[in-house]
Amino acid sequence: MRATRHHRAGFTLVEVLLALLVLCVGMLGTAAILLESLRASRSGIARTQAVTLAADLADRILANRTTTNAYDCDGSCEAGEGGNAVAVADLDTWRDAVAARLPAGVASVSFTPGGPASPAVYLVEVGWTEGGAAVQSTYRLQVELTEPAP
Repeated sequence: MRATRHHRAGFTLVEVLLALLVLCVGMLGTAAILLESLRASRSGIARTQAVTLAADLADRILANRTTTNAYDCDGSCEAGEGGNAVAVADLDTWRDAVAARLPAGVASVSFTPGGPASPAVYLVEVGWTEGGAAVQSTYRLQVELTEPAP
């Protein structure tokens, strides 16, 4: 008598469960990469906004140089502490834009008068808090007034 073997076709339940486990691990890895790319993108957008806002005020400072320290303000950046009506309007608009475009956005401008051998310098600072970060990020832009004001 001959023994016949039954050859079964298909997968066993263990094989199916292992394939499902491998698929789930791969999907979780893909989701983690997607979340990290979204976080990095949001961070990049905030940094780009900070650079744009600082450059905007630097352009305004260079365009309105009638009063040397017109854009000098403290940490809260209350406009008009040393300046003219254009500087007051510029600082109000700029401060509002920083608060609106950056998460927990803060702005400050400091002025250092120049001497015979050194130019007057404005230091424009824009700060914000990125999502999930405990420390505030800051972008600083130094504006040197090398030519005398008209």
